Amino acid sequence: MTQISMRKRIWGWWAFDWASQPYHTLLITFIFGPFFAAVATDAFMAQGLAEEAAKAQAQSTWSLCLTIAGLTIGICAPFLGAFADISGRRRPWVVLFSLMYVIGAAGLWFTDPAGSNLYLMLFVFGIGFLGAEFALIFVNAQLPSLGLREDVGTLSGFGFAIGYLGGVVALVIMLTLFVESANGRTLIGLTPAFGLDPALREDTRIVGPITALWFVVFIIPYFLWVRDGSATGNRATMHEAVGSVLRSVKSLRNRLSLASYLGSSMLYRDALNGLYTFGGIYARLVLDWQITLIGIFGIVSAISAAFFCWVGGFADRRYGPKPVIRTSILVLTVVCLIVVSMSREQILGIPLAEGSKLPDIVFFACGVLIGGFGGILQAASRSLMVRHTTPETATEAFGLYGLSGRATAFLAPALIGIATTMTGSPRLGITPIILLFLAGLFVLRWVNAEGDQS
Repeated sequence: MTQISMRKRIWGWWAFDWASQPYHTLLITFIFGPFFAAVATDAFMAQGLAEEAAKAQAQSTWSLCLTIAGLTIGICAPFLGAFADISGRRRPWVVLFSLMYVIGAAGLWFTDPAGSNLYLMLFVFGIGFLGAEFALIFVNAQLPSLGLREDVGTLSGFGFAIGYLGGVVALVIMLTLFVESANGRTLIGLTPAFGLDPALREDTRIVGPITALWFVVFIIPYFLWVRDGSATGNRATMHEAVGSVLRSVKSLRNRLSLASYLGSSMLYRDALNGLYTFGGIYARLVLDWQITLIGIFGIVSAISAAFFCWVGGFADRRYGPKPVIRTSILVLTVVCLIVVSMSREQILGIPLAEGSKLPDIVFFACGVLIGGFGGILQAASRSLMVRHTTPETATEAFGLYGLSGRATAFLAPALIGIATTMTGSPRLGITPIILLFLAGLFVLRWVNAEGDQS
């Protein structure tokens, strides 16, 4: 077999981020998520709910889907990772979960704009979401084998930068060629491509097949250039996998830094996921933005994320991931305070003139920081996790990392739901995100900046 250069392996590994990011950018945050919320709201209103109650029910339904999927990932990820580590084979798992990604994304085309198959489409979405997240765990586990310890932060940052850039390109394609705006045209004044009928919401539903096709095309370099190391020859069994995971969990008693890091990242990553998940909803419910404007907001956020991740990779290399993580959390906390303190009528308690565009400008600026420092936070977190593992147990370790990131996936949506109910305000409802960021920052103090494998 022809020897594959390390340069090609790295570019192949980065190709996964480029190929997979649209599931998050297009489906979860900026296109399908808001579309589903609108469809669900109309469906619940048709069943007799008042508008505000229907919006709340739609948001709760979407959150429940993400929570169930997140818990599934959290419970299964460490055991799947142990299977892969025992056998030394990861690519077959990536293939399996890539198929789930494609099937789940493509199936969203069949969403009924009248809402008759809401729960079926949530199930289909969940299949693709599981595929995207499970595949990422195995791909992340290949990071330690791609370079020296001091190179990991740069490689991780560049990977996220390339991923966000892919999300930008995919989002631009959707807005310029497919999604109809209020004037009946796309963002650049065209009718939706391929004769798609906006009355049937085909211009928006096409986001599923586009996401699937994007992945199929751009994942090719990964499968061409990224290979597993030598197989161990061991046959993995459920008994061995369970035993391996239990030993890893028990070992956390003697690994304060890793245990603290998993706890800290569990809190601040849950806050970040909540910020991403409800950012579009905030724009829709508080600022009354339409999907096209939300999409433009997404482009701005994703471009800033790509640039910041690139810069953050160099910062990680020079200062290490822990200071980068700490700075990112502080910036995102300040951003959340600004968002919570803003509405159409006032900012930080200062009244605004009727029709003022200042909230839109401020939220766009917040979007730059959310995308930028959110991307840096994700990249540096992956880098710090590498410092707490070895290539031989990387998949299981990243499985535990996935568990810590998903075990409390319900927490941010649940706290946001409770806060929204208590305050009666979607704006004040996101306050718990601030508390989760601060809690994660507090626990981070016990994490060794150099990991526990040095």
